[in-house]
Order: sequence, then C-alpha cells, then structure tokens
Amino acid sequence: MKRIILIVVAFSCLSCITFAQKKSKTPMKNKTEAVTQPKKAVVYQVFTRLFGNKNSTNKPWGTIEENGVGKFNDFTDKALQEIKKLGVTHIWYTGVPHHDVIRDYTKYGISNDDPDVVKGRAGSPYAVKDYYNVNPDLAVDVSKRLEEFEALIARSHKNGLKVIIDIVPNHIARNYQSLSNPKGVKDFGADDNTSVEYARDNNFYYIPGKAFEVPTSDSYRPLGGEKHPMADGKFAEFPAKWTGNGSREAKPDINDWYETVKVNYGIKPDGTKDFPELPAGYDTKDYKEHFAFWKDKDVPDSWKKFREIALYWIAKGVDGFRYDMAEMVPHEFWSYMNSAIKMKNPNAFLLAEVYNPKEYRNYIKLGKMDYLYDKVETYDHLKAVIQGNALPDPLSDIQNSMMDIEHHMLHFLDNHDEQRLASKDFAGTPEKGKPLIVLSATISSSPTMIYFGQEVGEAGHEDGGFGKPTRTSIFDYVGVPSHQRWMNGGKFDGGQLTPKEKDLRDFYSRLLNFTLNSDALMGKYQEIQTINRNETKDYDPGLYSYVRYSATEKLIVVVNFSWVTTSNIELKVPADIIAKWNLKEGQYPLEEQLYGSTAQLIVANGIGTIKLSIKPSESFIFKL
Repeated sequence: MKRIILIVVAFSCLSCITFAQKKSKTPMKNKTEAVTQPKKAVVYQVFTRLFGNKNSTNKPWGTIEENGVGKFNDFTDKALQEIKKLGVTHIWYTGVPHHDVIRDYTKYGISNDDPDVVKGRAGSPYAVKDYYNVNPDLAVDVSKRLEEFEALIARSHKNGLKVIIDIVPNHIARNYQSLSNPKGVKDFGADDNTSVEYARDNNFYYIPGKAFEVPTSDSYRPLGGEKHPMADGKFAEFPAKWTGNGSREAKPDINDWYETVKVNYGIKPDGTKDFPELPAGYDTKDYKEHFAFWKDKDVPDSWKKFREIALYWIAKGVDGFRYDMAEMVPHEFWSYMNSAIKMKNPNAFLLAEVYNPKEYRNYIKLGKMDYLYDKVETYDHLKAVIQGNALPDPLSDIQNSMMDIEHHMLHFLDNHDEQRLASKDFAGTPEKGKPLIVLSATISSSPTMIYFGQEVGEAGHEDGGFGKPTRTSIFDYVGVPSHQRWMNGGKFDGGQLTPKEKDLRDFYSRLLNFTLNSDALMGKYQEIQTINRNETKDYDPGLYSYVRYSATEKLIVVVNFSWVTTSNIELKVPADIIAKWNLKEGQYPLEEQLYGSTAQLIVANGIGTIKLSIKPSESFIFKL
C-alpha cells in the first residue's frame, strides 16, 4: 500500500477563526529514518553578536561592558549540535563582515567610526566597512578575528551545518576602509572620478561641488544623546555621495539609509543600462552558460569588486550568501556573480531579498538566484490572517501563481527585519504562531527559515536604544531573554526554559525534522479548500486545506487560524485526488507524524472523508 500523509494544521487568529491541537506526547514513529539526504533545506538565521551573550542587563544604548556581546567562540560544538538536532541544514551567521561600530579598536589599526553616520552603538550589519575581514566585536582576540571565524566555519561543517553569510552589494558604509584587502585589490572609490555624478567605472554616484551634511532630527540624537568626541553633527565627505537607498541629496533625510552610500553598477542616473545585457533565451540556460557569456565581456568595476569579495569567502569555506536588497542591483550583475560562484561551488546556497513579485522570475531565471524571500505573498498574507484581517482562502491563488517557481520562494515568519512572530504586533503568543510555521514549512518544496529564539517563543520586548520592541535589535548590544534561557549559561541544554518554551522547541524540532525527509513535501501541491469551503458542514472561516503528494507519500493539510474555536468537521478529499492516489473503496488508517495520534480516511463513492476535531492553534500531519 502506498503511504499517504495527512497534515492538519490549526492556526489561531481572531474570534472568527480556530483549530484543534492535540497535545499527545506519543513519540513520532519515523518511517523515513533510513533516508539520509535531506530533501528540504532548513535555514537557521542567527544574529551572531547576540547568540552567545549571557548578559541580561539590557540597558538602552548600553555598552559592551554594560550589556555584553556574543562571540564566534560561543558557537561551541554542543551549541551547533543542538541547532543541527533542531532540524537545521544551513546556519546563516548574520552580521559577520566588519561593519561600523562605536568602539575603540585603534590599537588594532582599525579607525574609529563616527556616531553621526552609525545607527545604534553596535552598528548596523548592513553598513559594511571592510568586506575582507569580520566584526571585531565577535572575536576573543581581535588581532585573530578572521582566524576565529574560519575556525567557526570549520566547526559548523564538522557538526553537519552549511554556512551562509551576508553580502550587501547595493550599499556600503559611508566610511568604507578595508585594512585587509588581498594583494592587488583596491578599496571602493579609490580610482573614481569624483568630478562627475556618474561614470560607468566609478564605484559611487557623486553630487559634485557639494559636501555631505549629517541629517538632523528633533527626535533623534546619536548614542541617545551621550557625549562623544566624534558626535559633533559633522562628517567629512566631499563631494557628497548618493545615499544607500538612492537619495541624491547632499543632506539626506533622517529616515534615509544615511549611514551608507549607494554602489554604482553601471545604471545611469536616468535609469538606463551601461553594460552588456543577456541575450534572449538566457532565462532557460544554466549557470555554466551564463558564466561563459560573461567571460569576454567588459563590465563595470563594481561588478568585479563584488565578485572578488564573494569568491574570497567561498574560498574560505562559506557555503552561500544572503544578498541584502538584491532587487536594487540589476539582474545582469547577479548572473555575472552567481554564475562565477557556482563554477567554484555548484551547491552554493544563494538567497536574495527581493520584494517585487513582478521581478521574481528575472532574479531566479536570469540572475541565477537559488531562493528569494516569499515575503509580500505568503508571509504578508499569513500575518494578515492571524491578525484577523483576512481569510486564508487566497493562499491557494498565491501558491498557484508561483507554481513554476515555488521551490525558489523561501518561507519564513521571523527574521531580523520583521516583528517577532510571538510579539504583540504579530501573532501575540508563540502558540498562535505554531500553525503558521506548519503551513509555512509544508505548503511548498521551498526551504524554511527560522530566526534564533523563534523556536522558544522570543517576543522581542527589549528597548535596545536605537532598536525598539517587537524586533530584536540589530543595532544595539542586547540580550535575547527566551534564547538565553535555552542557552543556560553556555550549556545549550534548555535548562532554564519554562515548560511552555520546552514544549514549543520540541514542536519545532518534530516539525522541522519531519520536513527534511518527506518525499511528499518535494512533490505536488493541490488545494482542497474550495470543495471544503463550499460543501463541508461547520468548515469554520479560519480553516484552510490542501494536499501534497509524491509517488510514495500523500499529505493532506488542514489549517485553522482561529485561536478560540474548536472545529468538528468531516474533511473532504475530492474524487480527482482519490483517483490520482489510486485509492479503492474502504478505510485507511492515518498516523499523525508529529505526536502520533490516529484517524481514518474513509473512501466511499470515490470521495474521501476524515472526521477531525481541530482545536485552536493545533496542527496534524497524518500518513496513510
């Protein structure tokens, strides 16, 4: 008999919506244990500076001495083993490249950074100052900071984890200055003609004849108003450069990315392209053909600089990159760089932040990206549903509209940019977020990403100074309370977690490990929402259902976004699916894959039905 998996997910949102969650502690009987190669990828994003910090002071604008900081060495074998056991394949170390930071490292030859053009005290990881070295805050011995990160790469690999770091090609720190350039590599802007706004091989755009002016605001003071010798409202830059988000003003707005400058990729100020374009048909060609196309082409200098940066880290053992604001850089550049990376490491994991659905296929097919954020479609809709602002039914159209690229659309519910899933401005509690992650992890073959602390319900309550509650600050020295309880003083055993936090982490572990070896989750998707919405009695507003299937496994997913209503239904599995699965008349036992409960699929007159009681925020994964 072919194996059939039924996933039933219950989500909680407003009083109009609900689901049933069985709390059975029966261990899952894993019939896929013999499968050794994960079929789905799971990315664990960790903000490197915060992960190992044991200090819980959390003073707004606090210094390292007051609030503490984590180090590369805090990622011990035990820590990495526990992350791996959670069901993780890739670890994204966020904030590794050397970025601006308000701390005196001059004895190591590092220039001080000006608070007038740094956000926060610990600095933004997206204002990179030196791409050929790492954040000195993260090292025990600053003089050996690069060696300490290289050791972390090796340690991660030893514990079965692939390593991802950030590259931010659209912009760099306003005071970029590399101390670590390899031989023959010049700094950004070193050969620029600063007398003109634009030249193809300039690394920056300029505002000739005007000096940069620090933005001002009645509501913001660098370092929270603390006195600092360099916080004088001035920063020497002549001529001024365009700001990272594209502002062409010598004095950018306080809400602009004023701590960064935009990199020139050969896009003229009028928006036209000043470089070779890919011929028609290259959307169907592989990375080798893209690489061959660029071999004899003359390209802008910034392209070459960033390609060399990427290849430098690939050579050190980094397994992939997360590209910040990739859509602000032309897809032709990505073809040029990503094809070169793939020639060195065909399995490199290349993830891009792209928010314009109309551009998804250009960046995947022409830019040779492996994965893009599925933010403005799946993520945004799930957030609207759990907040009671939308019904789940449009999820079908979202999935069907991306069927040709669904594998490339990485799913997440929590990251450094977004409000914490458990925060009051998102789901409100980590339990309400449970069905969201089940749907997110099972509705497509794409990778799943979680953000450190999500698995223990971190809600991001801390006011770091520059960073405010609901997001864990990426600008400040802070602690992450729920995560610190799991860390347990460096034991990484969950010893200080509350019972609810332990249950939540166990839930994430069961779910993520299941996804790693499921054939069905790499197979086909079909919604069964319409028939159940139209024909199933008491099919409450928050319910959503679909199937996933392959030749060996069949899944049925039922999601209930309500957190107050228990739904008792006879779920319908329509005739066309019963026929595709070659099921005859009769009863088929179902085993739940997360907690081990059972149910029955009854096939009569060519249609399947399953009696289910779905409690608030509950999720099931059944296998026939």
